[in-house]
Parts: sequence; structure tokens; C-alpha cells
Amino acid sequence: MRLFVPLLLALAASVAVGQEKKPVDKKEVPVVKPREGKTETIKLFDGKTLDGWEGYSDLWSVKEGVIIAKNTEGLKFSTYLLTKKKYTDFRLTFASKLVTSEMHSGVSFWGTVKPDVSKDPEKDRTKHTYAGHLVMFPSGYGMYDLFGRNGLGVDGGPAKKVGKQHDWNDIEILAQGNRVRVAINGTAVVDWRDPLPDRIKEGPIGLQLHSNTVPQELHWKGLVLETFPKEDKLLTVK
Repeated sequence: MRLFVPLLLALAASVAVGQEKKPVDKKEVPVVKPREGKTETIKLFDGKTLDGWEGYSDLWSVKEGVIIAKNTEGLKFSTYLLTKKKYTDFRLTFASKLVTSEMHSGVSFWGTVKPDVSKDPEKDRTKHTYAGHLVMFPSGYGMYDLFGRNGLGVDGGPAKKVGKQHDWNDIEILAQGNRVRVAINGTAVVDWRDPLPDRIKEGPIGLQLHSNTVPQELHWKGLVLETFPKEDKLLTVK
């Protein structure tokens, strides 16, 4: 209150002398504290099978310790390899490589599986479509709200400087409260808070195979998740 009253007086004085009134600042983004729960480290990928995941078996496979996402025909809607378990606060570390096409991929979370985006889910293969938050890489970096607000205004420039287009990228995603931080190849590239925390839901983690008209192939490995991480910083950033 001590700062608020002088601010009003200053604005009044500005109008009185005929100066242009400044626009009122937008409401500050709320800070949601990290949620509490059991901290444990989970290997989401056992290196051999897709146990613990669900997705289209003709699009997702495992070979030589790597998850392969591959489509030979066009995809009208993006599809995902989804964890069967749901998560809120987590740290996820993994590596990903774009092999074929120039389309970005990503990791989705804080949302829900949404097959009803199509009038014909069987034909359009939307059984494993996701609505929620998405961290994008490579090609188009940043964040997106799938079937919601669309682009979230996260600058992809820092990630583009350190990301590799057709090689392995080491990636870390730290999601706590309403805050998302991302590091790529050891460099922090995203630090963002959701201004609408009511949109955050406990949901599965999803690996994205983006909608496209051309063949695509992406590889994933690692995929280690820590629930309710105690460390409040990106581990890969030195």
C-alpha cells in the first residue's frame, strides 16, 4: 500500500499537466509453488520395449535401445506415444533426434488425451491425440498449447542457437507449479510461467509425431523422469 498511493498521485499529476496517460500494466502472472509428493526416479523407457506407453503400434517401435517414431503416409493430426501414468511436477531428461523431414516434434504434458478432435477418429487416427502443453524441438522451438491457446509466446531463439537439426539433442524439462524450464545441450533456453494455472492438469507425458503430408522419422532415448524433484534448478546447466 505504501507504493500504491504515491503511484496514483504521480499518475494524477501527469494527467493534470496534459501528458499522455500510460497504459495500465497487465496483471502479474501468479506464482504457483511446486507441488509436494513422493520424489522418485523412473525409467520411462526400458530400452527394449514400449511397456508403460500407449500409441499406434505401426508408428512407434523400438530398435537397438531407441524409440523410433515413423510414418510413411501423411498424418492429418499429430499423434503421441503416451505414458500410461499421469504426472504433474517432474524433471524429464532424454535425447531426441530428427532423422527424416524438417517438421518439429515435442514433448506434451499437463493435459488430456483428446480423440474427439475429429468427426471420424478411426479414419483420422486421433485415438492418441493430446490437448495440453507442448515443448517443441527442433526446427520450431518454444512452447504451444495444443487445442487451446496455440502459441504461448515463448522465444525459440535461444534454443535454435544451441539445438541441432539432424543430430542428437540432450534435453531437460523441469515442470514445477506453473513454471516450465527447458535446457537443450546444457544451455537453459526456456523459463516460463503459465498465466492461467487452472489449465494445468495431471496428465500423461507424450512424445509427438507431428501431423504432416510427408514421411517422417524421429528417434528418442533415455527418458528418465523424476517426480516432484527437490532440486529447483536445471541439472544440465553448469
